[in-house]
Amino acid sequence: MTIRPVRYDHPDAVRLDGLVQQEYARRYGGDGDMTPLDPEMFAPPNGTYLIAYEDGRALATGGWRAQEDTAEGYAAGDAEIKRMFVLPEARGRGLARRILAALEADARAAGRSRMVLETGSKQPEALELYASSGYALVEKSEKFGLYRGYETSRCLVKSLIGPTDG
Repeated sequence: MTIRPVRYDHPDAVRLDGLVQQEYARRYGGDGDMTPLDPEMFAPPNGTYLIAYEDGRALATGGWRAQEDTAEGYAAGDAEIKRMFVLPEARGRGLARRILAALEADARAAGRSRMVLETGSKQPEALELYASSGYALVEKSEKFGLYRGYETSRCLVKSLIGPTDG
């Protein structure tokens, strides 16, 4: 299994994004995540988009994009995780954890100080992954992102600055 960076508009990324949208719609109703995303948001040094491949098949994906102080509650130096997804038949193999670690390392190398993400209460496996990877839930008043006002929204953060960072 290899993890490699691709553009957000790469055909494999587009296909996996369509599948994650179906997953969101199944769990929450509606049309999926309506957060506006553009391929340039994931272009280095302001982000990256990764896909895990095995035998040439795209199995998992995830990206980060730079965020700064905004009306949506982000802070200067934030790296926001987007579109973490693993195909159902590839789950339970640690692919999401490997992509998450690669995203954190890349964001740290790009000078970002904090990883942030918004997920939902109907994604318990995502919440478990993030909690076991050192992410903490934020208070309701500190929420960020498009869905911060939704009851099902869960916002999490992890510092990228620490003793191992030099």
